[in-house]
Amino acid sequence: MKFYLTCFLCVCFTIVFSQDKTHTSYFDLNYFKGNITLHNDDILHLIQGHPEGFIFSWNKKTFGFSEWEQRYNYPDYGVSFAYQNLKNEVLGNNYSIYAHYNFYFFNRNLMMRVGQGLALTTNPYDKVENFRNNAFGSKVMSSTYVMLNYKKERLFDRFGLQAGFSLIHYSNANVKAPNTSINSITYNIGLTYNLDDVEPEYQQTLEEHDRKFTEPIKYNLVFRTGINESDIVGSGQFAFYTLSAYADKRINRKSALQVGADFFFSNFLKEYIHYRSVSFPEENVSGDEDYKRVSLIAGHELFVNKTSLLTQFGYYIYYPFDFEGRTFVRVGLKRYFVKKWFGALTLKSHAFKAEAVEFGIGVRL
Repeated sequence: MKFYLTCFLCVCFTIVFSQDKTHTSYFDLNYFKGNITLHNDDILHLIQGHPEGFIFSWNKKTFGFSEWEQRYNYPDYGVSFAYQNLKNEVLGNNYSIYAHYNFYFFNRNLMMRVGQGLALTTNPYDKVENFRNNAFGSKVMSSTYVMLNYKKERLFDRFGLQAGFSLIHYSNANVKAPNTSINSITYNIGLTYNLDDVEPEYQQTLEEHDRKFTEPIKYNLVFRTGINESDIVGSGQFAFYTLSAYADKRINRKSALQVGADFFFSNFLKEYIHYRSVSFPEENVSGDEDYKRVSLIAGHELFVNKTSLLTQFGYYIYYPFDFEGRTFVRVGLKRYFVKKWFGALTLKSHAFKAEAVEFGIGVRL
């Protein structure tokens, strides 16, 4: 009798646990191989072979028990570790760790993964021992990867297959020169392994009018800072400060449009102006040009739970010294800690040339 009672209790516990379970998880391991893209003629001497490596990831699946999961078609999120052999002794090998999201399309057969993290290179630039590596000026860099895979889970038992293409980017965002960066376009093939036998059903509780969302105009104030260096190797790293003020208007639960202004205090530019005035007198740079800049910005914010993706385009209206052109792009992440306050990690770049990684704190009123 005790045996049957124990079995009954175990079955009941399993059923209750399964009913309460809101997430499952799985691993995937992808091998990749491809080419370094020639986005800058200065890295032509670094492209010698076909880089290869692997990406190992742990993923947490969502099933719509939170409303944001349903709005984004039940994405996964997790962490990835990557190794890449760049097939060049000058470049060395890279080791990276990322946080990522997986988004699904076409009846969940197509998966797009976006990962952002840090990379460690084994052979960065050194003016004596490795002066040919003008791609990686520092040992630690930022890294982004985007993966697009056709995916089938549980083809045999808990194992599945996926295959597709990946873009892997390494850059230190001009924290230290040189920084021409490396982009790899690769194909990949991999295995998935689900850690759970049973998964809950996908929840569909959102009402039809969920997209109808109104909110008053909000006003954002952001302070950003960090360190960077001009493209002149050895010119020195300097702190920069940026003040941003912009208004945003939510057009639905996912998106907000933005318009505002930036005020830049870039100390590296002060040093760069002095360098140009001394080294290139034919350019008629006096050295007294103002290093400060002011821009107008327009942007978009994509809200995903407490994290949002920020994209902004800027145009300098006060531009006393020409540096990389009058337009720029800012992309990055915001994380809301409480209802109004947020932290931000963004990359500011002019076309394909990064200027700075910005660490920011702000308030949305």
